[in-house]
Amino acid sequence: MMKISMICFSLTGQETGERLADGLKALGYEVSLAKKSKYLLDSVSVSTGEWAGEQFNKADGIIFIGACGIAVRSIAPYIVGKKTDPAVLVVDECGKFVISLLSGHLGGANALTAQAAEILGAAPVITTATDLHQRFAVDVFAKENQCSIFHMKAAKEVSAALLANKEVGFYSEFPWEGELPRGLVACDRNGNRKNKELSGGPKPYDRNENAENGETNKLSGSHAASCGNADAIVRQQSRLVVGIAVTIHKDCLPFPSTVQVVPSVAVLGLGCRKGMGYAQIREAAEQSLDKLSLYREAVHCLASIDLKKEEPGILTLAEAWNVPFKTFSEEELRAVNGSFTPSAFVKQITGVDNVCERSAVLVAESGSITHITEFDSLHHTQRGGLNHAGQEYLMHAGQGGRLIQKKSAAAGVTTAVALRDWRIRFE
Repeated sequence: MMKISMICFSLTGQETGERLADGLKALGYEVSLAKKSKYLLDSVSVSTGEWAGEQFNKADGIIFIGACGIAVRSIAPYIVGKKTDPAVLVVDECGKFVISLLSGHLGGANALTAQAAEILGAAPVITTATDLHQRFAVDVFAKENQCSIFHMKAAKEVSAALLANKEVGFYSEFPWEGELPRGLVACDRNGNRKNKELSGGPKPYDRNENAENGETNKLSGSHAASCGNADAIVRQQSRLVVGIAVTIHKDCLPFPSTVQVVPSVAVLGLGCRKGMGYAQIREAAEQSLDKLSLYREAVHCLASIDLKKEEPGILTLAEAWNVPFKTFSEEELRAVNGSFTPSAFVKQITGVDNVCERSAVLVAESGSITHITEFDSLHHTQRGGLNHAGQEYLMHAGQGGRLIQKKSAAAGVTTAVALRDWRIRFE
């Protein structure tokens, strides 16, 4: 549930704030309304700037009902960056205009502005260029699909290129269906444009469809050799300079300027001796990811057997990484189909020949389809799954999870990594 903190400075502003708060609560937001005026009951005792600082640390969105100048001066000392700052809006006290002031995309201010304007019958004021020109916005794409985003300077270059009607490369380790948004060009993992573009038909581009150009499977273990050093081919004429990589790998940099969109699709299976310390489990987990050059943010879940559901070290790791920890019974793990690394000792203790591989695959196979819905901040309407370029997209995580790293053992901890089936659909 998104937490919204509001503040008003007059009786008229309070009335507007109460109306807006009621509307946002009806949409499922958790809303608080503070007052700062000697003429209003229960006025906050701290300065507006101090109040703003407190909200930066605990709220997802901050709404000032008053003058823009008050908001700007109040939030200025606390602004850090796009990836961490909350959404900040300004509403005039009469409720005629709603202004997206800070964190329009990643913070969600543009979407919140549209909702607030709809509630108040006000005019939304959106100034981000990709919204105004209805261009694809990579940061919005990442946020709405619950992906992490890395290399924000490159993200700015992507937006600038699209706004200048320049081509932007698009590489994905995962298949997609349909036509790419306007301005994006399908590329291989070296940043070179592909010979055949997607037609928008039902057959998706598959990351395994590389035999014709001599490429190997990205996730087969040859990843570093095929994608790690993009600079070596920078002189190739067909290579695009700026682009997007949908990847789970840190070293996947197809373009000289690459913004990485990282989906949370990997499952880390774990096994350990009883009472194993958190530090040892964390080190083994990190080493497992490092072997594949995986982002920690790519990890969707930790998995193990029910015998480990109260294991302190694994529970602490799940909390530190902010991911769920799922466990399964011996019977459930034994029923998982596949070829797994057997251990007589593990079977003697747990009743199943392998815990880390089987549990990782079991979670990876239990996917679901998520339909992304975006609020069109310019037209006051809610449109099912439309991006800024007017295209619908869904992210699909379904059956077909598979191991990308088999069992690895170190100092009493075993790890394995599985990948959920996941794809993008542009329609």
